[in-house]
Amino acid sequence: MADKRKIKTEASSSSSNINNGRGESVVVDVGRRRSSCGYCKSGSNTSITHGLWAHSLTVHDYQALLDRGWRRSGCFLYKPEMEKTCCPSYTIRLKASDFVPSKEQVRVSKRMQRFLEGSLTVKKPDEQNEPSSDAIRLSDSDDHGKPDNSIENYLSNEIDSIVVTCTQCGEFPNDINAPKASVKPVAPSKRKLQAEEAHDLLYSSNISFQISAALKRGNKTIQKDNQSIDPNPKLIAEMLSGHLSNLTPPLHLSVKACNGHINFYSTEIQPPHTESITGKPSSVCKDSSSTSGTKGISVNKQSLEIRLKRSGFDPEEYALYRRYQIKVHNDTPDHVTESSYKRFLVDSPLIFVPTNGDVSVPPCGFGSFHQQYLINGKLIAVGVIDILPKCLSSKYLFWDPDLASLSLGKYSALQEINWVRENEKHCSSLQYYYLGYYIHSCSKMRYKAAYRPSELLCPLRYQWVSFDIAKRLLDRKAYVVLSDYANLLDEGDMSANNNNNKKNVVEDQTQRGEEEEEDERFGEGSNDVRMDGDEEMSEVAFDESDESDDDDGTGSLTPVEMQKDVSNIVIGLKGMHLKYKDIRQAFGANERNYLENQLHKYATVVGTDLSERMIYSLG
Repeated sequence: MADKRKIKTEASSSSSNINNGRGESVVVDVGRRRSSCGYCKSGSNTSITHGLWAHSLTVHDYQALLDRGWRRSGCFLYKPEMEKTCCPSYTIRLKASDFVPSKEQVRVSKRMQRFLEGSLTVKKPDEQNEPSSDAIRLSDSDDHGKPDNSIENYLSNEIDSIVVTCTQCGEFPNDINAPKASVKPVAPSKRKLQAEEAHDLLYSSNISFQISAALKRGNKTIQKDNQSIDPNPKLIAEMLSGHLSNLTPPLHLSVKACNGHINFYSTEIQPPHTESITGKPSSVCKDSSSTSGTKGISVNKQSLEIRLKRSGFDPEEYALYRRYQIKVHNDTPDHVTESSYKRFLVDSPLIFVPTNGDVSVPPCGFGSFHQQYLINGKLIAVGVIDILPKCLSSKYLFWDPDLASLSLGKYSALQEINWVRENEKHCSSLQYYYLGYYIHSCSKMRYKAAYRPSELLCPLRYQWVSFDIAKRLLDRKAYVVLSDYANLLDEGDMSANNNNNKKNVVEDQTQRGEEEEEDERFGEGSNDVRMDGDEEMSEVAFDESDESDDDDGTGSLTPVEMQKDVSNIVIGLKGMHLKYKDIRQAFGANERNYLENQLHKYATVVGTDLSERMIYSLG
């Protein structure tokens, strides 16, 4: 146990001194780990993974590990034993250039856009839903998840009041059965159909058509200049607009009747809004702020900045992480310690690779990073990511609980996908976005498949298989050799599926929409396992027993002796250090058999009986 704790301490501190002067990968096998499952809630130690502790790790080696089904949590590398664990976890990735956003993902982007422009503010989760008597809060959703866009509601209520006023003054019949007004935002694609000033049109209502229809059904007329006139939408819209014109200036809106519609136009010049993510700090929206309103409505323009920085401890980040874990995941304060945070999201064995003008490296370099999201200079979210030769690997995201309605998890995922697209121009091999593990039996994890078109990694042959194909196999059983789909799906099944492909896509989109509303990214379906305290190195967690502390003087093979037979492999009595470039080559079946024979061959020379655990860990 003493050796294991020493290993843990060395690995945890490797982020500050990971190069070891050589730029080599150095890992230590720690065997099988059994633990309770946070996904199926089995109540027993049914989750089975295999672990390595990384002293240092090159980005190329870690990329190869990802493509063999491994992940890292801090300096701990782990891989599910797919045939034995209760919830098989499949690595999932997306080619960024092929990404097609869903309707829900588009809504998330628009919601953030409105928030930044000032037409939307958010309500804290612990605040009451009812607006106070002296203010109307602009909230994107209520407790039931239904839209509650208060500017539209405010304008709708004002129109209803005007209809009542017109009835009281005799312009409309007293017994009119007028429906409630509805004001809706106008999509850019539809603005030209409704108004000449299309670029300024924000909201519109068709209440005039409904009132006209109601009057005609009752054979009623309206009064205009002391004359009875048959109702028509254009005239009614002009009458209502005339009354509304005195109410909208404080909102920086003008009102005008157009072809029977009541249209609301912006009287402000909106600055252009652009978004980008680079390796350097970048301002997404010019810093500008203005407030105006009536009856407590406020319109505040926000400034969003996205920064990419090397992984390291930041007190402001830790304070945000602590709030997130306590409020969102209900962790107890004494459980969210600074040391556990560092082990989980700060410590990294990855050896940083600077660009140094190399066209094969992105401007920010390769390594572990924290991507910060700031609004008006305040930190609201942090994405923990690894940037590797082929991908951006998303590890974790924590955000301000007060901004839950902005869906920052989904928004940051879209930004990370966009980052890959942009940086592929600098580094042609960097094409993919890795979302961690996908567990088909866990509904909390299915949101990852909403980023389409995605692929799952075959757990045996390490080939990538389209999610649409893999899903049909996983619907049948939890563990599947995905690359055998041609044999597992008969031709009739394949043909029937192709004929119903459009239907399946619609059903999948509907299901994804429900799941996206239910789960926010990095909730219970986190991309990585968090190792708390000393759990990861406990004797209970691993199946194997500690190696003997007795040193018989043999130590490890000298470089000369080992070079003669097994190039660059070093086996030690304590810790069993191996160069990872050799371990990586042993993951295939043939290579594993070869290395097993070599290890047995030299076991007597080393002076210890190598366990089956040691050999298994290389496969």
